[in-house]
Amino acid sequence: MTHDIFLLLGTNLGDRAGYLAAARTALAARAGHVVNASALYETEAWGRTGQPAFLNQAIALSSAPEAQTLLKIILEIELSLGRERREHWGPRVIDIDLLLYNDLIIDTPSLQVPHPRMPVRRFALMPLAEIAGDVVHPVLHKTISELLTECPDQLAVKKL
Repeated sequence: MTHDIFLLLGTNLGDRAGYLAAARTALAARAGHVVNASALYETEAWGRTGQPAFLNQAIALSSAPEAQTLLKIILEIELSLGRERREHWGPRVIDIDLLLYNDLIIDTPSLQVPHPRMPVRRFALMPLAEIAGDVVHPVLHKTISELLTECPDQLAVKKL
């Protein structure tokens, strides 16, 4: 069975473009075919200031793993690329967020899909709208493009 899955990749340390490429490669090898990828976007850090700017990219996967299995794979990939979870919203070499998994709504202690903060994060919505603007958020019943238009976040997000 295949699934339409949307992820957001982000990094603000080291070779940022290199970490995004390594994450895409690892996801393609372990989680399914990368069927689409947005451009790279540079953005200020969200939630905690005083750290380097992030590079972000949205990707679409066609994949076999169920959501919890995919989360496990994502966490393993982050760890293999050197991710350390020292401080909430702190700097990181890689961050992989599961934004949407088909039209599923998942609310468990370890996984929430759709990503609960996606509608208020311009840095997530801009790259996602580039590759999935017509996709409807399963809880808010608005397209990703509509959510971007309504997004209250005013942090600068620059397409590279």
